[in-house]
Amino acid sequence: MVVKNFKASREDLDMTQQEVGDIFDLSNSTVSGWETGKDTIPIDKLIKYANEFSLSLDYLFGLISKNEECDPFELDLNLMAKNLTELREKNNYTQTKLAEKLNTTQPAYSHYETGTYKIPTTFLFALTKIYEPFSIDELFGRKVKKKKKKNKKQ
Repeated sequence: MVVKNFKASREDLDMTQQEVGDIFDLSNSTVSGWETGKDTIPIDKLIKYANEFSLSLDYLFGLISKNEECDPFELDLNLMAKNLTELREKNNYTQTKLAEKLNTTQPAYSHYETGTYKIPTTFLFALTKIYEPFSIDELFGRKVKKKKKKNKKQ
């Protein structure tokens, strides 16, 4: 299962599969497939879900055990590409070697580092196993919501 905490997050929100399906205009069987890992959630849908409920992508993927509320964001392919390249270089991988680990080709992988294509959720999950530590929220430039300070009465 790629998105480990999708079902738990839905249940924490006290929502049914049908209610989640309504957000995406999908059947509850599709949502069920996402929860069981039978189907892969497209990154656009996962970002929409995360934004709707202030969920951390790191939490949804099971990289952290407790959700950290995040600000909504839009996927910036150029930022994603820059961060993927920096991460790969920092870890001393060539595109060819990383593509092998992802079970794809170097030309296919290079599209993510040029910002031509969105990286699939299956590859994001695989990167969490290749790079440790790794933050999907950081990869996309997503920010944790700032906690409001309580005013002290004087």
